[in-house]
Amino acid sequence: MRAIHDLGWWYWFLTAGLLGAGLSGWPAGIDLAMALCVVQLVHVAGITRDVASFPVQVRVAYLAMLTAGSWEPLHWIHWMQLAGTTARIVIGYCLLARTLSLAPWNRRHPWSFTLLRRTFLSLQTAVPPCGEVFRRMSLEQVPR
Repeated sequence: MRAIHDLGWWYWFLTAGLLGAGLSGWPAGIDLAMALCVVQLVHVAGITRDVASFPVQVRVAYLAMLTAGSWEPLHWIHWMQLAGTTARIVIGYCLLARTLSLAPWNRRHPWSFTLLRRTFLSLQTAVPPCGEVFRRMSLEQVPR
């Protein structure tokens, strides 16, 4: 229940809704999802004051996937994003963030089966959830 008071959760919820609408036949849905992603990206970059911060990386990667999926041969990417974003808003599992945590610039440990298992199969990872940046700023929370 706490997640619905997190602005990051609302950003992802609206993004999933727009993406779903776009995949259901409303062409403006995907364009609006991209626009919302840009707004979210700028907002998070402004909060973190670091364009290389992990929350910004997640949003840049998501926007890149939205852009790539706009090309017809890669349209299936949008379906993957819808499934992943739905998982993010329903159970808090962010596959994109977990995958990005394995990039060389985001990890301190060498590749291993244990690292992969811990990254993808654990309930919590050392990497904060995609919306964590908002939880740290009480002014960014939606009133209860």
